[in-house]
Amino acid sequence: MAATLHDVANLAGVSIKTVSNVVNDYPHIRPETRQKVQAAIDELGYQPNLSARSLRSGRSGVIGLVLPELSLSYFAELADAVIANAEKQGVVVLIEQTGADRDREIAVLSSPRMRLTDGLIFSPLGMSQDDVGLLEVDFPMVLLGERIFGGPVDHVTMRNVEAAQAATRFLIDSGRRRIAVIGAHEGEVVGSAALRLRGYRDALQAAGIPYDPALVSHTTLWHRANGAASMRELIDGGVQFDAVFGLNDALTLGALRVLQEKGMRVPDDVAVMGFDNIDEAQYTVPSLSTIDPGREQIAERAVSLLVQRIREQARPSAPQEVLIDFSVVPRESAPARA
Repeated sequence: MAATLHDVANLAGVSIKTVSNVVNDYPHIRPETRQKVQAAIDELGYQPNLSARSLRSGRSGVIGLVLPELSLSYFAELADAVIANAEKQGVVVLIEQTGADRDREIAVLSSPRMRLTDGLIFSPLGMSQDDVGLLEVDFPMVLLGERIFGGPVDHVTMRNVEAAQAATRFLIDSGRRRIAVIGAHEGEVVGSAALRLRGYRDALQAAGIPYDPALVSHTTLWHRANGAASMRELIDGGVQFDAVFGLNDALTLGALRVLQEKGMRVPDDVAVMGFDNIDEAQYTVPSLSTIDPGREQIAERAVSLLVQRIREQARPSAPQEVLIDFSVVPRESAPARA
C-alpha cells in the first residue's frame, strides 16, 4: 500500500500537521525538523496527493513547460535542465509540445490542462510580436525565446545579437573572410534568425568586410536535413566561402556532413561554427565549435522567477527581462588561433 501522511509522521516522530507543513513548503519550520520529515518521506517513498494539496493550499506543486519540439536537441536539453531545477525548488514539471504552431501555442494558454499547474514557462515559435496582448493571462508565466519582447510577463532570453557577433568575430580573427550563414529566415525582423543574422552583419561591418547576400542561405526549420540542403545549395551554386556559421547546432551538423561528403577539409578548407552547444557537438568528428548561450542559466532563472511569482501572486512586482550571458566554445571545427 502507498505510504500516508500518518506513516511519515510516525517514522519521523512528529505530528501529521508538521508533515503537511513540510510537504506544502511552509516557512518557519526548524531545519532539523524539515530534514527529519524529508528523510522519512524519502525512506517510505511517500507521494503527496496533488489534488488534495491543491484544494488545501491553492497550489498543485506542478509547473507547466511549453516548448516547440522536443525532437530538437536544444529544447530536449532545455527541458532536462528545467526539470532538474524544478526538482530543487520542490515542484514537478508538466510538458506540452506545440510543434511551433501559432494556433496550438495560443490554445495552450487557455488549456484546461494548464489549470492543473501553478504557473507556466512558455517558449513560443509560431507567435509573434503582434501577439503580445495574448500574454495577459491570469496565472504566473515566464516567457522564453525571441519571438515577443516587452510583454506583461517575465522574459528570460539569450544575447542573440552579441553572441552571433562574437561567433563571426571569432571566425574573422582566425583569418576567414568569406563566411557563409545557414539558417536565415526570409523577411524575419524579430526572432532568433533575424537577431543572429544582425550580429553576423555587425561583426562584418566592424571588421570592414562587405556583406555579401550570396553567402546567406535561407531555410525554414532548423533541422539537420535543412542544414545539409542549404550547404549543398551553396556548394552546387558555386559560392566561394572559407567558413560557415550555422544559426543553430542542428543546422550546422547537417552542413558539416555535406562538407565532408564533398571532400572539403574542416577546418583547413572551411572553418565551421554552430550555435547552442548541444551535447552532441563535442562528439562529432571534428568536434563542433559553437556558442554556449547559457541554457543551464536560462532554465535556472526561468524556474526561480516562476516560483517567485507563484509565491507572490497577491503582490506582483513589475515584469523583468533577464538576459543570459554566453560564451564561445572553440573546438576542432574552428580552433582558436594559437
